[in-house]
Amino acid sequence: MKNKHSLAVRKRAFAIWQRLGFNPWEKPEEPTKKLFKSSSGDFYKGAIPFLNADTTKTFKHILLRPGYMIKDYVNGNHKKFLAPLTSLIVFFSFFALITSLFQPIQKEKRLPMDVNIDSIETSDNNERLVNMVKNTINIVERGYVFLHLDEFPEYVTKPYEVTIAALEGTLRHQGIPLFISKFFFLWFAMGLALRRYNLGMSAYAAASAYILCQFCFFIIIAALLTFGGNTSISIPLMLVLLTIDYHQWLGTDIKQSIKLSISTGIYYGMLFLAMLLIVSAVIVTIAWFKG
Repeated sequence: MKNKHSLAVRKRAFAIWQRLGFNPWEKPEEPTKKLFKSSSGDFYKGAIPFLNADTTKTFKHILLRPGYMIKDYVNGNHKKFLAPLTSLIVFFSFFALITSLFQPIQKEKRLPMDVNIDSIETSDNNERLVNMVKNTINIVERGYVFLHLDEFPEYVTKPYEVTIAALEGTLRHQGIPLFISKFFFLWFAMGLALRRYNLGMSAYAAASAYILCQFCFFIIIAALLTFGGNTSISIPLMLVLLTIDYHQWLGTDIKQSIKLSISTGIYYGMLFLAMLLIVSAVIVTIAWFKG
């Protein structure tokens, strides 16, 4: 009988499941007797986090009812899903694994400002200015190397640098540098764009993490379809996903959801630019006083 339902009935059933997260007409499954104290799924739950039941269930809801899932979690329904930060780490770890399979040979790393400082000529008139430029380049390169010691082993000369390099390598293989900055920028941008809803920063943090999980899913699809050639997420895709999430989460119409998505993107860009200007100002100030 189940296969004889019309398409309209199935679409309505799917819409109900989207809003509720379960089918109200289905009886809950009764727990079966187990021969052992732990279920078979517990065996690999810690070892392979992106294959266990909790992750697959969370993935299903993120993919098919992302905004409603965020609404459920923000309203206190925490037990049904993986925690936002856990989900983000799991999804980006899986993304890091996929990209490493497509790119087993790493390209030679180069410094961001590959400039021969000694070749810059100075004169009596511009000596202080040139020294400031040299100091700026030197500070940027030293900072970049310090944050990428695992990729520049030739610069590791002290015992504490060995420890830092090992930690950076572990974090990088888990995909953490890929999302940590995006998470904070999206978190605060969402807080600014949705401030009229008074949901609290913790709600925006949870929403940002789950939305980035969506982004990660499409990055993985792009990596699979292009064999690692394209792992970037375009701005239009971000706007589409944010629009869907806002529409389902906040109950706004599509037009208002698009406005909120654009507003979030603008705040995201403004925060990124502000951070860039602050870091640049600090670097230039230090370089000026050193010169």
